[in-house]
Amino acid sequence: MRVVSLLPSATETLCHIGGESLLVGRSHECDHPAGIAELPVLTSQRTHGTTSLEIDQEVRDTLDTQNSLYRLDVELLEELKPDVILTQDLCDVCSIDLEAVRAAAAGFEKAPRIVNLDPKTIFDVFDDLLKVGEAVDMKSRSEDAMVALRARYWEAVDFVNPYASQEEILFLEWADPAFVGGHWTPGLIEAAGGRHSLNTEGKPSRQVAPEDLIEVLPDRVIVCPCGFDLERAAAEIEVLERTSWWPLLPAVQEGKVAIVDGSAMFNRPGPRLVDAFRWLVAWLQDRPEVMPEDFPVRHL
Repeated sequence: MRVVSLLPSATETLCHIGGESLLVGRSHECDHPAGIAELPVLTSQRTHGTTSLEIDQEVRDTLDTQNSLYRLDVELLEELKPDVILTQDLCDVCSIDLEAVRAAAAGFEKAPRIVNLDPKTIFDVFDDLLKVGEAVDMKSRSEDAMVALRARYWEAVDFVNPYASQEEILFLEWADPAFVGGHWTPGLIEAAGGRHSLNTEGKPSRQVAPEDLIEVLPDRVIVCPCGFDLERAAAEIEVLERTSWWPLLPAVQEGKVAIVDGSAMFNRPGPRLVDAFRWLVAWLQDRPEVMPEDFPVRHL
């Protein structure tokens, strides 16, 4: 079995069920686990902005012209002769899109199986372990991995006090302009005992106005820019501090702001979402015993 993954979360999912040795190629964003670093890289990005505002504008301009944000090395993909290609149809901003992959593989002498992952909730992520396992003939191992991952999730749920008043959580997935988290993120916040009034589970991340951010009076803020590691995410605090609305938030005034490595945790719908959820429970419920070891977070 020869597998190419063009999606970081799919790569993590495959490796989590024990299929790392099947990988023969990856996307430029696939960086976990460390052992895949030497694999051939099949994609590259077209945008090169340095600030969050520049990146946002480049993304908008590229999508307005109906171009992909990413390049795919079709010749190399064909040379690798994959039996399975793991890709996605969830977000055109995050990775190469499904239709581009289908178009590229249409002319191959041997047609690969294209597996599309499109999770909207944490439970969809659990199902994706089974979907990937079935595609690469690792059904039994994927079932075991899924059961273990679900157990860690439900174990954390047991620490959530259903009778406590819920705090309002502002989850900033982008700083300039401000976007709040969507897809699986609102569901994770609610399951951890919080509220996420600016978006609902299953809906895409969305841009919000400053007055909306102030109106919800967030008790806590999570700064978790999509695709940024912890150092890069921490640098966005300077961007936020230059806005008129940031110092007006109760969470900022009370020092209840957390900066999280989004690239490793919340932004990717893979196995590490369970670690992200366990951190949420530990922080919101004041239960440090649930905290994953070495979780990438800083508190202001």
